Amino acid sequence: MRSNRRADRPRVSMRTAAIALAIVAVLALIPVLINLQTSSSQANEELSPIAGAPQVGAGADGSVPAEGQAQGQAQTGAAAGDIGTVTEVDKKFLSSVRQAGLWEIPAGRLAQTNASSEAVKRAGHHLIDGHAKLDQLVREDAKLLGVQIPDQATAEQQDWVRQLKAAKGAEFDKLFANILRASHGKIFAVIGEVRASTQNDLIRRHARQANQTVMDHMEVLEDTGLVDAETFAEVEAAVTK
Repeated sequence: MRSNRRADRPRVSMRTAAIALAIVAVLALIPVLINLQTSSSQANEELSPIAGAPQVGAGADGSVPAEGQAQGQAQTGAAAGDIGTVTEVDKKFLSSVRQAGLWEIPAGRLAQTNASSEAVKRAGHHLIDGHAKLDQLVREDAKLLGVQIPDQATAEQQDWVRQLKAAKGAEFDKLFANILRASHGKIFAVIGEVRASTQNDLIRRHARQANQTVMDHMEVLEDTGLVDAETFAEVEAAVTK
């Protein structure tokens, strides 16, 4: 019996040693776990917004506007920056563009009924399309700039329309090509002067669009083959005096 008790003692000692080692290992892990928890808390604090600091895109009071509201504010600011000085030359230019559409669109429509040349009818289509777009733009820009624009063509322009109404066939074709090429040549020079001198971004945009439109119209009118040398001489005299 004594020998058995002596044999059990090493077993008890080994069990005790294992438990002690486990306890030591757990105690050793506690500082590591504490450090990990502390680092995670610090990282979360760095990622969250600083109290009292405005977020990106927020207003002065720290509030964040909705997407549509932010876009509206940006557009308003851009529009305000674009509207600058409006000179008398700028105002006259807008009026001229408006009046051009008031007689050239009817002239283009007359080309569809009174012309005998397909090239003249094609030029008429270009007049209708180009001046419809310019007329919408000039009315928008005039409203933004507070400029009064006319609702009637000039007396001379109205007389041109009357002449075109009275003409038919080849007579209409010839009259249409020369009257309109002369008027476009003269306004083309004015557009360049306005674009070179204006300080207003809206007028600059408008002049660029008008320049492209008038260039297109001059080309389709010349494509009719009906523009006389006298018409070019008239334009040259008008723009060089």
